[in-house]
Amino acid sequence: MLEREQVIVLDFGGQYNQLIARRVRECHVYAEVLPYTTPLEEIRARQPKGIIFTGGPNSVYLEESPRCDAAIFEMGIPILGICYGSQLMAYLLKGRVETAPVSEYGKTEVTVDRSSVLFGDVEEQTICWMSHTDYIAEAPEGFRVTACTPVCPVAAMEDASRGLYAVQFHPEVLHTVEGTKMLYNFVRKVCGARGDWKMDSFVEQTIGRLREQIGDGRVLCALSGGVDSSVAAVLLSKAVGKQLTCVFVDHGLLRKNEGDEVEAVFGPEGPYELNFIRVNAQQRFYDKLKGVEEPERKRKIIGEEFIRVFEEEARKIGAVDFLAQGTIYPDVIESGLGKSATIKSHHNVGGLPDHVDFKEIVEPLRMLFKDEVRKAGLELGIPEYLVYRQPFPGPGLGIRIIGEVTADKVRIVQDADAIYREEIAKAGCDKDLGQYFTALTNMRSVGVMGDERTYDYTVALRAVHTSDFMTADAAQIPWEVLGRVTTRIVNEVRGVNRVMYDLTSKPPGTIEFE
Repeated sequence: MLEREQVIVLDFGGQYNQLIARRVRECHVYAEVLPYTTPLEEIRARQPKGIIFTGGPNSVYLEESPRCDAAIFEMGIPILGICYGSQLMAYLLKGRVETAPVSEYGKTEVTVDRSSVLFGDVEEQTICWMSHTDYIAEAPEGFRVTACTPVCPVAAMEDASRGLYAVQFHPEVLHTVEGTKMLYNFVRKVCGARGDWKMDSFVEQTIGRLREQIGDGRVLCALSGGVDSSVAAVLLSKAVGKQLTCVFVDHGLLRKNEGDEVEAVFGPEGPYELNFIRVNAQQRFYDKLKGVEEPERKRKIIGEEFIRVFEEEARKIGAVDFLAQGTIYPDVIESGLGKSATIKSHHNVGGLPDHVDFKEIVEPLRMLFKDEVRKAGLELGIPEYLVYRQPFPGPGLGIRIIGEVTADKVRIVQDADAIYREEIAKAGCDKDLGQYFTALTNMRSVGVMGDERTYDYTVALRAVHTSDFMTADAAQIPWEVLGRVTTRIVNEVRGVNRVMYDLTSKPPGTIEFE
């Protein structure tokens, strides 16, 4: 692990665990999410500047609720408890936590004590995001209350002499207007972190670490053409040069014409001096996915087949020691961390088969969030049009097709998605969107076309605003643009007679459909 300051985010099952880490990194302090079961010896060995307890869905006073060792408060490390984490701090230190007479959900006006270092530059009346049915009825001995609402007497508390702070609300979400200030105050002022987490140093140190890890070994890189695998490939190329071979698997689940576009950029005629191999394996993947409808099974099948293709290519090349992937931090966390829920298995994390025929997996971006990957790409000199291209999941259209995947369904999604992207770009909406795409639902319905009855598929359009891909809001695409897209898809894409627009945010939904 790189030598650097760090803050540990101790996860108690909260939905915003990785968002907390992301916000800390925005303060230029490295943060990593660990399960609440992490032994205190391991935490101590990491020498963190601070610890943050996440929220969670449980009630701390129930026997089965997640808890850490109360000795953590005696380690001399500053701790910030958030929501469930604040209640846990109160409970373990002999305060009183009860079911609240009035639950609080959503944007709430909170009155803060500006003499607290946590709130020194925060407005006395500030809007925060609340989400709780329990509350701290009485703060532990030695704590003072530093924030409240009309129905929540302890919206924040602290024992500054011991470096212990707690907030009932969620400072990490954007709905808490001054939440970033509060987290900055904790990690930079309370914890005393210098703020040395920068992309230029990450790139330099990672190239050095890769050289040390790989030595004179040979590396096979899984290159999809997306930003994650592209940045990983260029990092590896700078580290080990011709020891790297990039294999691009066209699994037949790419966007329209994307296979040729990827080859044009990274192939022999492209700007990068990479050993590049394209494998056309469309039918092989369709055969494996035949009859499979459950999304987790699809992801795992696609992940395993990827690995098998790479193993075969490695045998053709000769002795290959390492498999490189563009895994990023949200992939790792969403695929399950400790006792946290698995949101979805990513094909390059939770979807890996038990047996992999390589000496070691190399994942240079494993601890980065998406926007950090983009910054690293720019630092490496990768053109902006590649760095900021639309995100595309490793399992591809396999998870944008609800139910069984077939070649005909892939054709429908490719054609509909191409129309959608074309019209979005024509309208100039693409610059403001974090991600947008078309998915094929499993719903068929009756329609009328040319005075004939049809019974065809419904496609769903998705577009979101997001900066970190951990939370997202549905974008308000102009009605006339959606109208043009709908008319073109119904008229031009065989097999579709209905178009819908998805307005779900993340959470409760995910950005992708499966």
